[in-house]
Amino acid sequence: MFVKQLSVFLENTEGRLDEVLKILAQGGIDLLSASLADTMEYGVLRLLAKDPDKAKQILKDAGFAARIDEVIAVVVPDAVGSLAKVVGMIHAAGINISYIYGLSIDGEGTPIAIKTDNNDTVVEILNGAGVKMISPEELV
Repeated sequence: MFVKQLSVFLENTEGRLDEVLKILAQGGIDLLSASLADTMEYGVLRLLAKDPDKAKQILKDAGFAARIDEVIAVVVPDAVGSLAKVVGMIHAAGINISYIYGLSIDGEGTPIAIKTDNNDTVVEILNGAGVKMISPEELV
């Protein structure tokens, strides 16, 4: 159960994030969640959108480098140690987590997106442990 994530590569200069967000808004793209990681020279904006393929095309047409990756969206229960349990199951399988970030959608617990180097196995592990997954349809 994978969710499409849009990754946009930005120069780390004033106004670039604003420019991307305005372009997406003008294109009618509804954003569900965003995360921005930066270095001195560039940043990676990770977005969950209701129409990621359209968003990617809009950004490419505007000259931005963008790609779509698959991430796993799960709900971490609102209890001490819950995130540690989810991460621990993935680590115990010898799978690296590239990044995680919180999602801004309604529901119980704290939804997060996880990118690993073996998403198929992680889905099996988490499903087997009864961790609630979020389908693309639930993000709408």
